[in-house]
Amino acid sequence: MSKINCIAIDDEPFALEIMADDIQKISFLNMVATFSNPLDAWELIKQGKVDLIFLDIQMPIITGTQFLRSLPSPPMVIFTTAYQQYALEGYDLDVIDYLLKPIPFDRLLKACNKAEELLRLRKKDRAPVTLQTTPENGSFFVFSEYKQIKILFDDVEYVEGLKDYVKIFLRNQLKPILTRQNLKMMESKLAKPQFCRVHHSYIVALDKITAFQKTKLLIGKKEIPIGKKFAEIFEQKYRIQSI
Repeated sequence: MSKINCIAIDDEPFALEIMADDIQKISFLNMVATFSNPLDAWELIKQGKVDLIFLDIQMPIITGTQFLRSLPSPPMVIFTTAYQQYALEGYDLDVIDYLLKPIPFDRLLKACNKAEELLRLRKKDRAPVTLQTTPENGSFFVFSEYKQIKILFDDVEYVEGLKDYVKIFLRNQLKPILTRQNLKMMESKLAKPQFCRVHHSYIVALDKITAFQKTKLLIGKKEIPIGKKFAEIFEQKYRIQSI
C-alpha cells in the first residue's frame, strides 16, 4: 500500500516541530505539510490530498473540534492535545485516536498503525466486490480479525448493519463475526432467494424466521424490526420461501 499522506495542525511551533520529526520516523507516513492555522489547511484537504490529520484542539482562531465539524468529507483524524476533557467529543467525532501531550513515540506509533489498518480496509471496501465461493456456491468469505473467514450461506441467521461495519450472526455460534463492510455490500453477497433485507439495518435468512408480525419478526429470541419500505417485498419473498 502507498504511504499515508498526512498533515499536522497546531498553533504551537515547537509542538509542530516535534510532531514532524516523529512522523518522519514512521515508514508508512508521508508528511505533506504543517499548519499553525487550521484554515490554511482547508484547500489541501478539500482537494482530497490528505489521508490523515494530526489535529490540535485548543487553538485561538478555531478549535480543532470546530474545524473538524466544518469539513464536509473529513479524512482520518488523530487528535493531539494537552487536555483530557475533549476525549468524549473526540469519540463522537469518530476520530482514530486521542493523544495527550507530551506524546510518547510508542503511543503515536500505535495510533498510526490504527490509521493504516483503517485505510487499508477502506481501500479493500472500495475495490470491486469479488464473491469467493465453493464449487457448489454454498459459501462466501469476509475479512475479519486480520484473516479471511469462510461463511456458509446456510449458517447465516441474520446480519446487522452498524455504520461502516456489519455483524454476521450464525447458527450455533454465540459471538457474531464483525467485518468492515456496509450493509449494501453485504446484501450483494447475500443476493439469494433465502435472504431478504427487512430494515435499513437488517438482512435476515427467511428459513430461520420463527414468527413474524406486520412490524417485526423473530429469529429464535431475537426480535428484528420490519421497516415500512421493506415490508411488502419481505412478505412476498417469505410466502414464496414457505411454499
